[in-house]
Amino acid sequence: FAALEGAAGSEPPLKCEELRLGQYPERGRAGAAAPKIDNSTQEPMNCTNHTAYVQCLPAPNITCKDHLGIEKVFTGHEVGFYKPIECRNVNGYSYKVAVALSLFLGWLGADRFYLGYPALGLLKFCTVGFCGIGSLIDFILISMQIVGPSDGSSYIIDYYGARLTRLTITNATFRKMQTYP
Repeated sequence: FAALEGAAGSEPPLKCEELRLGQYPERGRAGAAAPKIDNSTQEPMNCTNHTAYVQCLPAPNITCKDHLGIEKVFTGHEVGFYKPIECRNVNGYSYKVAVALSLFLGWLGADRFYLGYPALGLLKFCTVGFCGIGSLIDFILISMQIVGPSDGSSYIIDYYGARLTRLTITNATFRKMQTYP
């Protein structure tokens, strides 16, 4: 009976990176401390290769192994691990400016010049925005963030603002077959 009691009550502590949600307080995105945001890019500071690391503070009385493998009991105020979060590559193109240019000066092609498409901008300028139809289509495409900067970067959008996330279906996408009664 004593052997069973010892085996059931003594689980080896997890690595701090393997803690479950709720074992570190829900602060900011994905349970980590809120990242420090760069005012000029509206992305987390120290963003490299589309990844930034934020501090995660395990809850009080949580025992886990740190990155050195040392077992530690946390008080809720120490950094237990650094969690990677996704960030975007931005090069100075503002979403607000692009939408405003498209709305007010789209018929002159100013939006396309701003985003780095001079040939399309010149074509829109010479045809007065394709008689207004091209300006309307461009306004919709820019507003939906389908057309972006020509260098492949993302728009600067407020970090906690409304962003669109494009979902795609690939061969790796799980599809559940519909069953009929």
